[in-house]
Amino acid sequence: MSYLLPHLHSGWAVDQAILAEEERLVVIRFGHDWDETCMQGSVAPNPFIAMQRGVNEMDEVLASVAETIKNFAVIYLVDITEVPDFNTMYELYDPSTVMFFFRNKHIMIDLGTGNNNKINWALKDKQEFIDIIETVYRGARKGRGLVIAPKDYSTKYRY
Repeated sequence: MSYLLPHLHSGWAVDQAILAEEERLVVIRFGHDWDETCMQGSVAPNPFIAMQRGVNEMDEVLASVAETIKNFAVIYLVDITEVPDFNTMYELYDPSTVMFFFRNKHIMIDLGTGNNNKINWALKDKQEFIDIIETVYRGARKGRGLVIAPKDYSTKYRY
């Protein structure tokens, strides 16, 4: 599904996308979209491939909500192997990382996980993701650098 969303192919393009938007939230998914096995949806015994499947699920959610949120947010994809410029700065070591920017400022979100900089797992519920984007947008418009998520994800992986 990553082919449905605009890709940024250089560090300069990422910077320009963040700088150019004055009124909308910029949502950037850093990760990979090149794994053929995951795109085909076959069974993946390799744990990395299973994690990669989460990227494709996330891309599917991003593509499906892009039209709904176009008035207040824009979504871009960045391949972290093609554009390694931000890997160290934003600690991009997960297969899928979603970050938010508004008026050239990184907007942090408190999801209850301890990492307020990014979402580094695949969200599968479209409405849940729309709610997060809307909350981040409203908080960013008010000048807040840290926004509280509408749902607490601290117990997401409770065993």
